[in-house]
Amino acid sequence: MNAIKAVLESWQQAVVDENLDKIMSHYSDDIVSFDAVKALHIIGKPNYTDHWKYCMQLCGGGIIFEIHQLNIQHSSDLAFCHYLSRCGSVQDFGNENVAWMRATVCMRHQNGEWKIAHEHYSSPFDPETGKAIFDAQPQ
Repeated sequence: MNAIKAVLESWQQAVVDENLDKIMSHYSDDIVSFDAVKALHIIGKPNYTDHWKYCMQLCGGGIIFEIHQLNIQHSSDLAFCHYLSRCGSVQDFGNENVAWMRATVCMRHQNGEWKIAHEHYSSPFDPETGKAIFDAQPQ
């Protein structure tokens, strides 16, 4: 479990540092992502790299990315993790533009390393208005 947590911590730091190469080094080549930003789903590392570039451009003042309430379940070669993420960016004049998101990450142990093979981020939404609820808070 420590190795899995270490991968998530390294990945999280790479996100905050906006280090695209290090971010992508944590993904399997066949990554499948259901990201909360724009795309319905993204398949494969090249496509996800392009998506990450787009997302990083949206965060001009710096990325905020925190992992809270991390839960890890694993077997010898598969891991299932879920957590709440406080994520967003620092905007002009130092103001934060953040929201709480839900995250599920599945990892595979391959060639001696844990790699993220599936990732899902979402925000709750109001079915009556169809709008995302960005001010939801953890319980």
